[in-house]
Amino acid sequence: MVNRTQPLPTQPLKQLADSAHTERCTGLLEAIEEDSATLLDLANQSVVSARQFDRNKLTQLCRLAAKYENSPAPVQRPLTGKILISAFYEPSTRTRLSFESAWHRLGGDIMSITDPATTGIAKGESYRDIAEMLSGYGDVVVLRDSNGTAIYEMMKSLRIPIINAGNGTDEHPTQALADMYTIFKWRPALLQTRVAEQDRIRIGIIGVPGEMRTVRSLLLFLSLVPQAIEEVVVICNSDDVFSPGQREELEERGLRLRVTADMEAELPSLDVVYINAIVWSGGGYQEHGSEYRLSKDSPLKKDAIILHPLARGEELSTDLDETTHNWYFAQARGAVFIRMALLTCYVWLF
Repeated sequence: MVNRTQPLPTQPLKQLADSAHTERCTGLLEAIEEDSATLLDLANQSVVSARQFDRNKLTQLCRLAAKYENSPAPVQRPLTGKILISAFYEPSTRTRLSFESAWHRLGGDIMSITDPATTGIAKGESYRDIAEMLSGYGDVVVLRDSNGTAIYEMMKSLRIPIINAGNGTDEHPTQALADMYTIFKWRPALLQTRVAEQDRIRIGIIGVPGEMRTVRSLLLFLSLVPQAIEEVVVICNSDDVFSPGQREELEERGLRLRVTADMEAELPSLDVVYINAIVWSGGGYQEHGSEYRLSKDSPLKKDAIILHPLARGEELSTDLDETTHNWYFAQARGAVFIRMALLTCYVWLF
């Protein structure tokens, strides 16, 4: 039975949320001078790794995403008549739907693969042969596969751009773009060439960067703005935190890294807390750092934000959903617009 004693909101929740997003997007737009020519380099290019981006491309994509978020129904629909092949050989909700939403909003059509058992892979067809077929059927491929080498095998014969939507434990660059977009909306001052000391942030990563594809890409993007990052604190109990050469690369790119197992001691000084305890391990989803839990009772800094790529498990309590720490829903929402920005770059291809 419906509880009739609960007061009705005086303003629709979606309208309230949209108003807040508009304000944040406006702040981001004001912080970045437009230089759309920078994005021409992405035309006709596959997106496989965060290493393909420099600071200018990252910031201009975020600026374009903010324009789309302020006007989610663009007047121009540049991808009308173009076909996206959405090939998800591994389970997905947010990534697949946000890519498909982005493509639809830009006017394009979509063909979806959501079960590898219904494709030639189930009969032993090679990735190279599949790529030959996809090249004739669509204009862009978005691929998620638990096989980390699948995207590279496809690229050997693919003649259209391909976007990495998560390849095994390797990378997930467009999720990390959504993460960076969220952080920049929260604090646009991080985009300045010289970031004031009071605006620099400490970021906590809960989990194992060497085994978490989203975190691997996120750390690479963070290393493009080292002047904005006071420190990255990796919180986990694992002895093997980084993959071979990962830490060295990040430190060479300017990131300050520290590893600790004591989350409770670190939380009061962290500005951004990134948690994702459930990760793809190559053979299935597993929990990492399952002893770590965030809730409304956690000793969080007053104005700290929490990010989580979702889906969540017990590591992130629902009692945080109605607090100001919750930026993970904005993170999921923003993924549509950062992917719209990226997909717009393919207009110059056609």
